[in-house]
Amino acid sequence: MTSDLKPIRTEADYEAALAEVERLWGAKSGTPDGDRLDVLATLMEVYEAKHYPIDPPDPIEAIKFRMEQQGLTRKDLEPIFGTRNRTSEILNRKRGLSIEMIRSLHDKLGISAEVLIRPTRHEEAA
Repeated sequence: MTSDLKPIRTEADYEAALAEVERLWGAKSGTPDGDRLDVLATLMEVYEAKHYPIDPPDPIEAIKFRMEQQGLTRKDLEPIFGTRNRTSEILNRKRGLSIEMIRSLHDKLGISAEVLIRPTRHEEAA
């Protein structure tokens, strides 16, 4: 084990860090190996965020994902969106979300407001 840690700047650095993380996996927190694992994981997160960014989800996809997670139907969303027709229009990307809907989705379903205010894929194409 090398004791020197350095920023991960290249794919080779990343691969070496990954191999060491695999070796250290399961190390007890608070031990030298556990501390090294924590630092390596943090360095890898920074490298991954810079080199492999993940776009936040589309608002409608986020709503549908949460519906699936919680076993909700379109009917369950009617109190948030107002009517069955409006719920359908929103989920089919024919109508955008209002600020009040975003607040309600955030409060009742726990969906990040940051995700909900993003344009939908339909809006981006327009």
